Amino acid sequence: MPDGMPGSTLRDLARREATRLRYANGLSVAAALIWPLQAALVAYALGTVLEGGAAPLPVVVGGYLALGILRAVLGHSADRSAQTAAQRIVADLRHEILAGEQHRLAPGAFGGAGAVAALTVEKLDVLVPFLTRFAPARARVAAVPIVILALTFWLSWAAGLVLLVTGPLIPVFMALVGLAAKEASARQMVEIGSLNDLLVERLSALVDIRVLGAAGTVAQDFVRRSGDLRQRTMAVLRLAFLSSTVLELFAAIGVAMVAVYVGFSLLGQLGFGAWGSPLAPMAGIFILLLAPDYYQPLRDLAASWHDKAAADAVADEVARWRQDQTDLLPGQGARVAPLAGPASVSLAGCRMAGGDLLPDLTISEGEAVALVGPSGSGKTTLLRLMAGLSLPSEGKVTVAGQALTGENADAWRARLGWMPQEAHFLSTSLAANIRMGRPGDIRGALTTAAAVDIAEALPQGLVTRLGESGGGLSGGEARRMTLARAIFSAPDIVLADEPTANLDAATAGAVTDGLIRQRQRGATLVVATHDMGLAGRMDRIIYLGGAG
Repeated sequence: MPDGMPGSTLRDLARREATRLRYANGLSVAAALIWPLQAALVAYALGTVLEGGAAPLPVVVGGYLALGILRAVLGHSADRSAQTAAQRIVADLRHEILAGEQHRLAPGAFGGAGAVAALTVEKLDVLVPFLTRFAPARARVAAVPIVILALTFWLSWAAGLVLLVTGPLIPVFMALVGLAAKEASARQMVEIGSLNDLLVERLSALVDIRVLGAAGTVAQDFVRRSGDLRQRTMAVLRLAFLSSTVLELFAAIGVAMVAVYVGFSLLGQLGFGAWGSPLAPMAGIFILLLAPDYYQPLRDLAASWHDKAAADAVADEVARWRQDQTDLLPGQGARVAPLAGPASVSLAGCRMAGGDLLPDLTISEGEAVALVGPSGSGKTTLLRLMAGLSLPSEGKVTVAGQALTGENADAWRARLGWMPQEAHFLSTSLAANIRMGRPGDIRGALTTAAAVDIAEALPQGLVTRLGESGGGLSGGEARRMTLARAIFSAPDIVLADEPTANLDAATAGAVTDGLIRQRQRGATLVVATHDMGLAGRMDRIIYLGGAG
């Protein structure tokens, strides 16, 4: 794993680009080590002139320019390689999070859609400056100061001692500042996620907020929360500037002490510090040229120290997202050929994690069954198990004569029509929301769901764009559109969760009639309901939780 990778949370993904990152860090070190060679040429030319000689300027200038070009090429190659590796790591992380969220059935402890979106879209980009600036700077710190210190001690033990004493103080203070910087960055990242979650929640409830006249209160809450985020951001910036100030102070003191020693030595005022002879002009100039670059890697490290703090905070968030234990959708969510076999389903000895034992039941092909019981009796859980949206922690679900598993869940769901209790839509046209990429008769589905008049009344008919909450549709209209979506491709099994809840009598009757038509064409029909009128039109009623 490359030096500087925060913890083990990104270790696996970083390992994929470890070779490229090590290559980039190596090029960065090589580019930095060219300066001592350039400094030697400059010191040779100036020292020769000060001693009364004539330096071969064409050779010196040509060598200096050639080394400068080589240094620029190496630096550019290092930056490009690090940038490529960083972008690939971030892209892999985004793919992992999006793929994981695609199969997540409900928000977990990490946060809702806003927090996940903030992590995926905004926060992961924080890793790029860490990988492209901090990691190469850390590699340079591990090599360049040691080389310069060795060269300085070779020429003057006094100047080397100055560098040796002042250099280690900088990392010590940076580490102390870095502990506080990580905590501040973590608080800032958490607040960004919380604020995004709050925004998503308020946008989804925008109509209710306006009806209740709570717009002012909500706006004030956003002002307060955004003010808190601004303060947390400024705290991170203050710590970043503090670390840079500490480094510049010690670097300036170190360079000044070396310059004073070299100056007085060349003037003949100091006769110690060199190895057995006075410090020569060439050696003194060489030491003066090397001294600033002894601290330069530390300067670069300090300038990017807040990048590491932010990367650590993001790495912790990625770890928390990975550890978030929530139910995942069985299967891959892929479009596959339907599972062969009868359109039947049975449950035996099923129990969800931490839940009570669910009743055993068997529903035959072509049967219409109502699940009736009080709220919390397990109706929705049973429907989700039948639909292959969840798998039990204990027991067995049998569909089409086969045990339902993650391997055949996609094929089983290809035969289903699912009508959830809450209507959800994609931010696209009404027609696309009903089709969902499947072939079928959209006019027939709308007719069966008694929703033709609803579609025709929309501003642009079937091409009207809906929001996630079905903008432009009332609750009853949205319910009928979900029924049209469920029956659009003439599924073998229709599962409906509280299809008539909170609907007026006329709308409930229209939805019920649409469901009965599915039963009449031979589909297996299972509804979870409190509506005894709907339940009475089924072939069989299964009572749960002491109902009946």
